[in-house]
Order: sequence, then C-alpha cells, then structure tokens
Amino acid sequence: MNKIFTAGVLTVGALMGSTALAQQTFVSIGTGGVTGVYYPAGGSICRLVNAGRAEHGIRCGVESTGGSIFNINALRSGELEFGVAQSDWQFHAYNGSSSFEEDGPHEDLRAVFSLHPEPFTVVARSDSGITSFDDLAGKRVNIGNPGSGQRGTMEVVMEAMGWDMSTFAVVSELQAGEQAQAMCDNNIDAIVYTVGHPSGAIQEATTACDTVLVNADNDTIRALVDDRDYYRMATIPGGMYRGSDEDVTTFGVGATFVTSANVPEEVVYEVTKAIFEGMDTFRGLHPAFENLVPEEMVSDGLSAPLHDGAARYFREAGLID
Repeated sequence: MNKIFTAGVLTVGALMGSTALAQQTFVSIGTGGVTGVYYPAGGSICRLVNAGRAEHGIRCGVESTGGSIFNINALRSGELEFGVAQSDWQFHAYNGSSSFEEDGPHEDLRAVFSLHPEPFTVVARSDSGITSFDDLAGKRVNIGNPGSGQRGTMEVVMEAMGWDMSTFAVVSELQAGEQAQAMCDNNIDAIVYTVGHPSGAIQEATTACDTVLVNADNDTIRALVDDRDYYRMATIPGGMYRGSDEDVTTFGVGATFVTSANVPEEVVYEVTKAIFEGMDTFRGLHPAFENLVPEEMVSDGLSAPLHDGAARYFREAGLID
C-alpha cells in the first residue's frame, strides 16, 4: 500500500429539550503546548462553537496540556470533555496497547473527526553533524515531555531502532514550547516533534539559530509504517522553514479530535455541526487546516467508534450512511 501525505473541574450541563442545551453548558478541549498546532486547533474549534452559543448554549474553552496521552487520560477520568490526540495514541488507548496497556482498553473513548497530518519532525543544529535520523545516536536530544504524543512516538521509534536512553549523550524531556530555545542556547543538538506544519515551534527553532530539518527515513521506519495503519510516510515541503530548501522525507500520523461516550449526544452533535458547517472559516484559521476535506475527516485515522452525536451529524450531512 502506498501511504503518503504531504504536510501542508469541568462538567457538561443538563439538556433542555431535544434542540437546546442549558445556557451554563461548558466544555473544555485539551490541546498541547501553545507553540504547537493543537492549541490553535482547539482555539479554532471553540471559536466556531462559541459563535453559535446563543442558539445551542454551549460555551467552549481551551486548555494547554501535556499533549495526546495526557488528553486521552483526562477524558478517561472525566477531567475533559474533548481532546486533540495523535491517531496512533487514539488507537493504542482504545485497544489498551503500548502506553495504555497497564490501564487496559479505554472502551468509552470516542472519535469525533480527524484534523491535519502530523509529520514526525527532526530539527538539528547545523553544527551538530546530524544529517540523518541515525546520527541522533550519541547526541543531545530532546525526546519530549512525558504525556506528549511526540514522546510516545519517539519511544516507539527508539524501541524499533534498538535504542534506549543511554543511546544519547544527553536526553532532555522539555515541553514543546521550551525546546527551540534550548537548542538555540546550545543545550541540546536536536529535537523531535510530531506536529502539523507550518508550526510556530519549528518556525522559532529555524529562525532563532542555524538549524536544518533532517530526514527520518530508514528501513526501520519504513517497516513501522508498513506494519501500522495509523502511520503514513510524509513529506515536509522544502522552503517552508529557513535552512531547509529541499523536501524532507519522514513518517507521520494524523491529529484527531476525540471525546468520551459519557459526553451527551447533543453536545457532540452541536460541536461537530459548528465545525463542518463553518468549514470555510475553519480552514482559514490556521495554515495546517487549509487542505482539510470533510469526506476524509469522518474516517481517516479514527480507530475508536464515532460518538453518536458526531455520527448523527455526519448522517444528516450525507457524509456517512
């Protein structure tokens, strides 16, 4: 199969009838660091939801969090109503595999829709001697904070490569918003980040000091892609960032919007409706959203069952049978 893409405490209020929600209904979206794409994605969703608040009574707020794994765990505990998560961690959470093996399958996890592609992105200092993914061995590398999708994905790759923490000269666990400065201050040689493009964090790293995007493409990574449906080979276009004029080949996942079966159907229906009926506006809120296709958003990268509220809207819109 040729799998390729190009980058381009809170409670839900009671229902009032079949078409309106209580005015005090408040939902919160877990996102990621403020310099990534998850945070503006959550903000964009809330912007469209809040625009219709007078009609449906939902008020939407955004939380900057540790990322995908944190968000999914917060959905499980009831601390969040919605979250943005990588497609691979949606799969693992629902099936109780990888980092979720100890807690078991998250059977109440529900998919709402998919968002933008997220290439696994490696940025290195130009003077580090890193020209390929294999060159990270023996270097000072930020692998991401615990609870983030970037950390989880890096751990999967490390295991496949036969690497562990001792493979690197220094391992840092900085959050996304801290890694660019650390690299430009010469405290680390490289960062790995699973993120949609263009990314503010990568923009910062490539403009504040001399850096280069590195191909993450070898036989091990190709085997990972072949073995897992939630991975795709990916291209980060050349010229998007300073210092990287040529296309960069890597692999990636997709960002997905998820919720819990415990969130009322009417709430998820109205949130989904706000995004899909405002799609033209939504695409203009961030460059990573420009090429979103509704027909793909209802299925791509979604491993958990669709929430009843999302499925109801998609059927009404003719997007699913």
